[in-house]
Amino acid sequence: MSRANGETAELSEMPRLPIGWSWSRLDSVCDIAVGFAFKSAEFATHGIRLLRGENLEPGAFRWNDVRHWPEDKAVGFEHLFVQEGDIILAMDRPVISSGLKIAYAKPHDLPCLLVQRMARLRVKQVMTSPFAYAVMQTQRFINHLQGGQTGTQLPHVSTKGIGTFPIPVPPLNEQRRIVAKIEELFSDLEAGVAALTRARENLKRYRASVLKAAVEGALTAEWRTQHPQVEPASKLLERLLTERRRQWEAGQLAKFAAAVKQPPNNWQAKYAEPAPPDTTNLPTLPDGWCWASVEQVGDVQLGRQRSPKNRSDKFPTKYIRAANLTEVGLALDDILDMEFQPSELETYRLHRGDILLSEASGSPDQVGKPVVWNGEIEDCCFQNTVIRLKPTLTQSAFILVVFRHFYVNKVFAKVAAGVGINHLSAAKFSRIIVPLAPLTEQAEIVATVSEKLSQIESAEVAIDHSLRRAARLRQSILKQAFEGKLVPQDPTDEPASTLLERIRVRTVNSTTNSDAN
Repeated sequence: MSRANGETAELSEMPRLPIGWSWSRLDSVCDIAVGFAFKSAEFATHGIRLLRGENLEPGAFRWNDVRHWPEDKAVGFEHLFVQEGDIILAMDRPVISSGLKIAYAKPHDLPCLLVQRMARLRVKQVMTSPFAYAVMQTQRFINHLQGGQTGTQLPHVSTKGIGTFPIPVPPLNEQRRIVAKIEELFSDLEAGVAALTRARENLKRYRASVLKAAVEGALTAEWRTQHPQVEPASKLLERLLTERRRQWEAGQLAKFAAAVKQPPNNWQAKYAEPAPPDTTNLPTLPDGWCWASVEQVGDVQLGRQRSPKNRSDKFPTKYIRAANLTEVGLALDDILDMEFQPSELETYRLHRGDILLSEASGSPDQVGKPVVWNGEIEDCCFQNTVIRLKPTLTQSAFILVVFRHFYVNKVFAKVAAGVGINHLSAAKFSRIIVPLAPLTEQAEIVATVSEKLSQIESAEVAIDHSLRRAARLRQSILKQAFEGKLVPQDPTDEPASTLLERIRVRTVNSTTNSDAN
């Protein structure tokens, strides 16, 4: 069967269109081209911008990370210059969480050259670029691309996968009326979406300010005036250090007992007291508060490394890794197993009240993501991509508030910043200085923060619901548009079938003349 016959049979199964409309394939109404693999060794400091996947986001080109091609080497690549109205689609991971990686070339984006694995769609005279671009915003087009993707690690769509998309073709004048109506409706919709997005960003800033106010004592300033007789944090810190030493010595004696030995008569524990923090350049704390290092308020430990020798065998054990720590808490839908010997369980087993933090990330802003372990999984351990703090006496919920402030307000990011992978490390984490509030005030801070963050989360849920509703409304507008229900038809418009036939004849004649020459 020829392509023409196969295409006709395929399109004949599509739903009925309004009078004057016709079904076609995307590669029949657009010329589809793919870019070139320009050699990075020949990139220039200045020249013609190269349009790469990194420069494309849903709805726009992004030129904040640009590679250039020398102008004197552009000869022979004229066919890869992007023109105004060209539609550019990323062929690798074309569909991402924030939308379809597709954009419409505008004058300020030019000149630029198309690189490999980027598709350029240039409409023929049967269709306007804005109309084709609008069709490619529909869920039907997204579903078509997703259905034609290959590869799991790097999903990729081919030009054939793009070109076989069945596209409705109205008369040209009707295309222009449809686009004008879509733009009118989308203008109001996008204004609402922009307002919702701003509101969500404001909530993000408000969350950061709440956490900052909590750890600086501003959130409980009135409470302190009403409770002047509380025990100061300095007394709490003394008890912390005493209890920390007692627990360490008890652990040492337990080791003698496990080995069925008695400690020598002259045995004395060689305990290393945590060094007090240097508070020289730190801000003044509220009355009753004090500074402490992380290692003073609890035991810091890095998890066990994952390696071939630790694969699950006789003692498969659930363990937590950095991927299980999120900004909204623990994600327990993907928990892996690793071999932990019974003798290792006491060292790496998680206990209720432990605070877990992500140890490393390619982005410093993602380091130090904190959660509290509440015994969600029995006999669960943790990997060395996670740091554990086991607080002594101090409320885990209060320390979590402090660490959430450090995470949201980039304190951990500054500590972990480096080249490549950014590590917080147990050593650096141990030396971080934290504000310590009196124990009774800690409870008040936790309750106040919890109430305010709950209100923020409720507002965020409402905003997300409205954004999803806006996305559905956007798709509803597009669906009506391409079913011929958005604007009135004009019986005097030239039918699309006539346009398509004219293009077909022109293409055949062009091919015949080319073969004759």
